[in-house]
Amino acid sequence: MSFEAALRQHMAPEEAGGVGRAAACLCVLCGLPAAGKSTLARELLSTAAQRGWRAAVVPYDDLIPEQAFLTRVVEEVDGAIPNRHTEWKLHREAVLRCVEQFLEKPQVLAELPNSCQINRAAWEQCIQALRQPEALDSLQADQAPLVFLLDDNFYYPSMRYEVHQLARKYSLGFCQVYLRCDLESCISRNQTRSEPIPTEVILEMVKRLESPNPQKNSWETNSISLNTTDDLSKCDIQKVMELISCALSNPLSPAVDNTEQKEADRLKYATSVVHQTDQACRRHISEAMKTARENQVPPEHMRCLAAQLNDSKAAFLHNLRRRLFEEATFAQEEDIDVERVVKRAVDVFDHEKTEILSKVMNENK
Repeated sequence: MSFEAALRQHMAPEEAGGVGRAAACLCVLCGLPAAGKSTLARELLSTAAQRGWRAAVVPYDDLIPEQAFLTRVVEEVDGAIPNRHTEWKLHREAVLRCVEQFLEKPQVLAELPNSCQINRAAWEQCIQALRQPEALDSLQADQAPLVFLLDDNFYYPSMRYEVHQLARKYSLGFCQVYLRCDLESCISRNQTRSEPIPTEVILEMVKRLESPNPQKNSWETNSISLNTTDDLSKCDIQKVMELISCALSNPLSPAVDNTEQKEADRLKYATSVVHQTDQACRRHISEAMKTARENQVPPEHMRCLAAQLNDSKAAFLHNLRRRLFEEATFAQEEDIDVERVVKRAVDVFDHEKTEILSKVMNENK
């Protein structure tokens, strides 16, 4: 063995490239509040320990301050979050930075993230389970598989994709478990909690929840769904452990630099959204003009209405195009729901159209 090879073999894991020799996996547990994610996480921790794995739960509810969640709920219910980089999103990013810091320095377990955006005590408790077990020597601990169980609602695919990106960056395993529970059971369980979530928040989340869809998003292939309306069974736990084992054995490959392809995809995506939105806006303008004629708006005011609507559409599409080109960021394998983006954009223009039409019609009463 060469001197260089011997040196690399005895380097600390973080010096030799992050998590070292140990297989590692990020497992996303997603679903409605009170669907059973925390219960499943506890069962998985116990089963993982029996297998000699190092495992820890990353509970977003405990790590992120309560006021950040409240801010998120109000903003989303009011429809004010189309692309805003909210405080709540910054807190979520801080959680993943904590996980990343541990991956980079697995032996520096006592070092806490330099961030005030998470609950430090909760993070310390989270990684406490990863401290080297007394029964294992250093070599055994280094080789023990490492599993992070990320416990959150993860109701948008983009939230889960951020975890997938982290797994790709460090060549980790990645998998998802969607806990499918009927709404009535979630509400009932939630009401028995010491600090229940407002029922209206759960109802709002039902509207927004997009469960893992491997047919639509190729990166969600390694996912399973569990029916948790009833109690978890041993079979359910076994399915999840098999999923995690598969992810540990099949780590993701780091993303290659495909900047040119990403820019081409960005252009294609933005052009498609703007074109479809333009067509939809034209139909809305035609409907508005028809409504004005039926209400006998004078010809000179009809011309004024048409000019205002077209000017409004031009300005709206200009701003939409700018935002799409400047702010849209996505990887090549992330599938974009163009139809949903177009619908949200058209809804905004429809509001502007209605205001202009109402103003003109009120002036002619």
